Amino acid sequence: MELTGYCLGLEKVVKIVDPELVTMKDGRKAVKGFAEDNRSYKVFKILAADEATEAEAALGR
Repeated sequence: MELTGYCLGLEKVVKIVDPELVTMKDGRKAVKGFAEDNRSYKVFKILAADEATEAEAALGR
């Protein structure tokens, strides 16, 4: 599974490297990591329910 998200600093959709699955206060799942093009930019993507289960399987959580 390739995780992508919109990077505000680069103003484009980038691949998320070093992804980490997190749970927000409201219980929703999200992925945070760094932009592949420039690792000084952080990328955060809130996942839909079906994306969350797929990401949990891919990231081994």
